[in-house]
Amino acid sequence: QVQLVESGGGLVQPGGSLRLSCVASGFIFSRYAMSWYRQAPGKERELVASISYSSTGDITNYADSVKGRFTISRDNAKNTVYLQMNNLKPEDTAVYYCKRMGDYWGKGTLVTVSS
Repeated sequence: QVQLVESGGGLVQPGGSLRLSCVASGFIFSRYAMSWYRQAPGKERELVASISYSSTGDITNYADSVKGRFTISRDNAKNTVYLQMNNLKPEDTAVYYCKRMGDYWGKGTLVTVSS
């Protein structure tokens, strides 16, 4: 069955960086678009970034709040999607979830940005 396992979260100071990873299994990874979502305390879950694959290369999209700071990428050989997060801000504090098209979700990894 489809499994998505996130890792890489933790506590980081404002301005710092983290790289999240999501290892996928149970499906042909390269054929699916993948996304990162986040949910902050008391707020709705929101799309952070997504990545699909075409013959001409990856197609990425970002929420306005993270453009220029976050980068989504994928390694199809490793069945892994990444989220590189730079210049983190306290408002980036949230549980970050990996999602596959078709409403498959990981359990999430907590990112806390605080001094």
